[in-house]
Amino acid sequence: MTASIDQAVCNTFKSQLLDGDHDFTASTGDVFKLALYQSNAVLNATTTIYSASNEVANTGTYSAGGGVLTGQTVSLDSATGIVDFADLSFTGVTLSALGAVIYNTSFGNAAVCVLDFGAVKTATSGTFTILFPNFTAAAAILRIV
Repeated sequence: MTASIDQAVCNTFKSQLLDGDHDFTASTGDVFKLALYQSNAVLNATTTIYSASNEVANTGTYSAGGGVLTGQTVSLDSATGIVDFADLSFTGVTLSALGAVIYNTSFGNAAVCVLDFGAVKTATSGTFTILFPNFTAAAAILRIV
């Protein structure tokens, strides 16, 4: 299979959500993390769990498994359910990443969604920041229509 990262909500997440397996409540809900991946990773809607395969190497404050997402907020914008997280930064890093996976550590590292950065993004002895989009029905990182 050719390496590629395709942005998607993971298929297994959809059924797990309906089963009540994911809790996005800010103060008492599950713990979600974001892991960064190199350009040789294969990630898409069929991704089921976090994997260390083709994850970027440990550097600075980035370590295997990525970083914990905080500030999660859930809302309804018109008829669309949306989720947001606070931006996430890794400091003192030298890395290159083409994408990421958001996953739920409270539910067996189940994959939630795959993020495709559109091009390889790099940081050299610096800060690598994931900027989440506007918290709206048209742009939120996770949308249920």
